[in-house]
Formats: sequence, C-alpha cells, structure tokens
Amino acid sequence: MTAAEGEGEGETAVETIQREMTVFARRARASAGRMHPELSLVSYTLLGHLEERGGCRATDLAAHYALDKSTVSRQVAALERTGLIERRLDPEDHRVQVLHLTDTGREILAQVTESRRAAFRERLADWPEEDLQRFATYLTRYNAWIPAPKDRG
Repeated sequence: MTAAEGEGEGETAVETIQREMTVFARRARASAGRMHPELSLVSYTLLGHLEERGGCRATDLAAHYALDKSTVSRQVAALERTGLIERRLDPEDHRVQVLHLTDTGREILAQVTESRRAAFRERLADWPEEDLQRFATYLTRYNAWIPAPKDRG
C-alpha cells in the first residue's frame, strides 16, 4: 500500500466517523424527547452538569459548553419555569446566584438517565466485552481532546 492509498483510507475513515457521529447526535436529540416530554437533550445535559457539579452559576454553564450567555439564560429560565432547577445564593458570596437541581429535577433526571442507560444496554447487548471496552476507550479519548487556543494575532 502506498502512502497516498493510506491517506485516502484515513480520509474515508474520517468522513465515515463524521457521518456516523452526526447520525448519533440526531438520534440522541430525538430520543431525549421520547424519554421525557419536558426534557430536550440540551436540558438533560444541563441538568446532568448541575448534578455532577453540585450546582454552578449560569455563566459557568455558558463557559463550559462554549455557549452565548443569552442562550444559557433562556435554557435556565425554561428549567426554572418547569421547576427542575432553582437559584440559591452562594454561601461564600451573597452577590452570586448558584443553580441547583430541585427534588423534581433530580427525580426526572434519574428517570431519563435510567431510560437512556437501558436503551444503550439494549442496543449494545450483543457486542463482545472487548468491543465495548475498546469503544468506551475510543469515545473517552475522542472527548478528552482539547483544541489549541486560536491565534488572535
């Protein structure tokens, strides 16, 4: 095999990965709506982040997900209206409000998380253990990549 052939195969693989990741993202968005009528994939992700962190500021959510503050503000407002999150004063700095899950938010997040786990278990049920381990390793590696800062020169 020549170097050019190897590059062609690599490029084909990258194109396949991009296409399949797009299909995966579409499916994830569609399945989120089926799991709970009030919970979009974005809402589910934000709730999961708040649970994992034990609460955080809206500006921290915006920074973490590289979203505009107004986008996060709209999502937070919707989650507050549905009673899934609440604002509390930061005990160390009373000028800062921290977002936390409500009991209802925790319950719905747990239900949706379990439904999603069951769906993954079903879909991956016939995969050999070594394939599952390899896939998990590849996904972790892919998601751990941090882009270099852009040169603003």
